[in-house]
Amino acid sequence: MLTLLKLLKDGRFHSGQALGAALGVSRSAVWKQLQLLEAELGLSIHKVRGRGYQLAAPLTLLDPVSIRETAPSCDWPILVFDSIDSTNAEALRAIERGQATPFLVVAERQTAGRGRRGRKWVSPFAENVYYSLVLRIEGGMRQLEGLSLVVGLAVMQALRELGASNAGLKWPNDVLVGQKKIAGILLELVGDPADICHVVLGVGINVNMQMTDEVDQQWTSMRLETGKAFDRNHLVAVLGEKLQAYLHRHQVEGFAAIQSEWEQNHLWQGRAVSLIAGVNQIDGEVLGIDKQGALRLKVDGVEKIFSGGELSLRLRDDS
Repeated sequence: MLTLLKLLKDGRFHSGQALGAALGVSRSAVWKQLQLLEAELGLSIHKVRGRGYQLAAPLTLLDPVSIRETAPSCDWPILVFDSIDSTNAEALRAIERGQATPFLVVAERQTAGRGRRGRKWVSPFAENVYYSLVLRIEGGMRQLEGLSLVVGLAVMQALRELGASNAGLKWPNDVLVGQKKIAGILLELVGDPADICHVVLGVGINVNMQMTDEVDQQWTSMRLETGKAFDRNHLVAVLGEKLQAYLHRHQVEGFAAIQSEWEQNHLWQGRAVSLIAGVNQIDGEVLGIDKQGALRLKVDGVEKIFSGGELSLRLRDDS
């Protein structure tokens, strides 16, 4: 089925006879595969008598060679999947198999994409970026301090460089344009965080997605923000370069050196917010973050510090 897709990806018309000859199957078998492409991958295929079959829009599929040509300094192995449960899950499996680090997992689609707090990450075929970079961390907790915030900065800068000039940060793991989510980060650890461990830097970016009824919050995409389609290979390459630079700085100087830059790009700095922790809600004003990346809130006139993976930040109605 995906071999057929690669024949159609140029967006031009291809006759059933030519497609059948290329695949070594009958025209009726081609028709069945086309129906599967539409049903399973959600693709729209035009069918015109006398001309053949054409994708509604050309596709650029993920290509490790193209990514490396754009970002030769990011020389880690790139594992590309047509379809997978989630890139983070595959990254964790690859760690168990003994895959040498660093390495990158990307996919055309995810069938069980995950966000923070167990939320589903909508992952249509060949529209967005589903990205998991795996690193080996030595040196204990200092190398992990504020790491998800550092990744967020790298993602934001990549999106800005490619045209989403209004992209900004929301503590702890979101990239927004205005109040609409354009990207999210999910970090997962394996091993002893006080000694040697592996960390999966999971990133999901809405790139060319223009519509979906599966997202339960406000969202946007690179295409919606700029009015143009993007080559995802170029975005993956630019993101790799940004991550490489920020991760090196974080390793050498620690998160404290990056703290101020993160605060300058926090869209909710100084805003009235509600912090949700399970069934509890804490109202306060965002003061910033501390040197470990924890949230600083002014609550009833007193500064308090909050950190943890199950916290959610929301703007208050009176903000």
